Amino acid sequence: MVQRVAIIGAGVGGLASIKCCLDEGLEPTCFERSEDIGGLWRYTDSTDGGRVTVYRSIITNTSKEMSCFSDFPFPEDFPNYLPHSLLLDYFRMYAQHFDLLRHIRFKTTAVSVRKHPDFAVSGQWEVITETDGIQESHVFDAVMVCTGHYQEPYLPLASFPGIETRFKGRYLHSQGYKDAEAFRGKRVLVVGIGNTGGDLSVELSRVAAKVFLSTRSSTWLFSRVSDRGFPLDMVNNTRFKHFLDWLLPSALMKWIMFRKFNSWFNHANYGLASTKSSYFKVIINEELPFCLLSGTVVLKPSVKEFTESSAVFEDGTTEENIDVVLFATGYTFPFPFLEESVRSLFDNNRSLYKCVFPPQLEKPTLAIIGLVQLTGSVMVGSEMQARWVTGIFAGWNKLPPASRMMADVLKKQPPVKRNPSERQNLKLKFISYTDEIASCAGVKPSVLRLLLTDPRLALAIFFGPCTPYQYRLVGRGKWSGAREAILTQWQRTLKPLRTRVVDDDSNSSSGWCWRCLLALPAALMVGFLFSKYPRMGWSSQAGSQL
Repeated sequence: MVQRVAIIGAGVGGLASIKCCLDEGLEPTCFERSEDIGGLWRYTDSTDGGRVTVYRSIITNTSKEMSCFSDFPFPEDFPNYLPHSLLLDYFRMYAQHFDLLRHIRFKTTAVSVRKHPDFAVSGQWEVITETDGIQESHVFDAVMVCTGHYQEPYLPLASFPGIETRFKGRYLHSQGYKDAEAFRGKRVLVVGIGNTGGDLSVELSRVAAKVFLSTRSSTWLFSRVSDRGFPLDMVNNTRFKHFLDWLLPSALMKWIMFRKFNSWFNHANYGLASTKSSYFKVIINEELPFCLLSGTVVLKPSVKEFTESSAVFEDGTTEENIDVVLFATGYTFPFPFLEESVRSLFDNNRSLYKCVFPPQLEKPTLAIIGLVQLTGSVMVGSEMQARWVTGIFAGWNKLPPASRMMADVLKKQPPVKRNPSERQNLKLKFISYTDEIASCAGVKPSVLRLLLTDPRLALAIFFGPCTPYQYRLVGRGKWSGAREAILTQWQRTLKPLRTRVVDDDSNSSSGWCWRCLLALPAALMVGFLFSKYPRMGWSSQAGSQL
């Protein structure tokens, strides 16, 4: 029986893991190498120590209602999309409310995590930590690794001939970027068009002499402001749309998706993407199209090579007098503290059972939390993982045999191994993945059952946003406030916007209620189909979000 659990990292996943351990009666000890909680989201001006943090101007890509811990909503007056300072405030509220800080040892680094000599029998781990230069050895019954996938910058300099030998300007990874001031008046080349590359290009365009953005892949853009001004993820991540995605042919869904993208602006005209693209990515950025339209950002293809002061591109064009090259090329996750025999069991998250457990371990006492990229909030996914894992550690839940876990892993392996920075391999559909882990944890709500017992709630769950509160309606950890949180989620969404009230009846909910009532027969049929033909579709398409 697991009792003492080591948790490495006090970011989002670490805080959720501490809380879930306490809920299951376990004894968590969290080791955090810095002096505070928040992980990636605790911004500092310093780049010393190798700690990865967000840049100063970042705003979340997922809204507060879709990103909160499932039994702790954001304050209603918080904006829908949050700067890092408010997100960190929320983490502090969560830690204080559930009394988590006393379980964290700050300024303590996990140096080594190794199997105990009798691991095959006990499943225990030897954990060596270091505080102020003094090392200490511990024995734990289980370990939860919560360091995420932003660990070490991926800087593929070998793929850019001349950058190290000929180029006289400055180059750096986006990890070292804090704000745009150091780039004022410079000609900057940004390499990589993920969410970070897009954001930094837009910000640099306000102070730089010129910004060039180099990309090798087709990229579709979404705005955080969606239909009728509501947050994108609240409109897109619904069980109804998830059902249509399951029901309709993939070619038709792809056509609908491309049509939606191009309804904002024609991506081919901007050189971003074509409907003929077989491999593509989706990023969130409202401002990049205008920067391209106004010429403050110029889109370029892949870099072929660098000379002393210029960049030569694959299409034969050259941009002269480049002062700075900023690589937004992602991160790798090496887990250096894990012993090699354990690390070799998984080379990416798809080598893990449900992206969490190394299936070949003799005992299921090691869990990797948060090593997943969803088309929704990773906070929600991390908390769901932690709830499932701690149930297994507590003994009331079980994993299937190793052979079944390996079969599941092999079935979901991506067909082509891409380079380490491309987190496309990590991207899973938000509802598919969270529902799958919720089913494993016994906390997935039944729409069909709710239609018979609480139709109003069932319709809100099926046609409304798939907010985290849905996973607190049933099972272990059931929260009495979940129903109310779901039925009032739109009020909390609109609350921070109504700082000036105007007389308008267009926001009346009566139309929505009538549509839901008319859709009740269809919802009953859908509930029946899902109960009779369960299917969890994993996809690598679309929507990297923070």
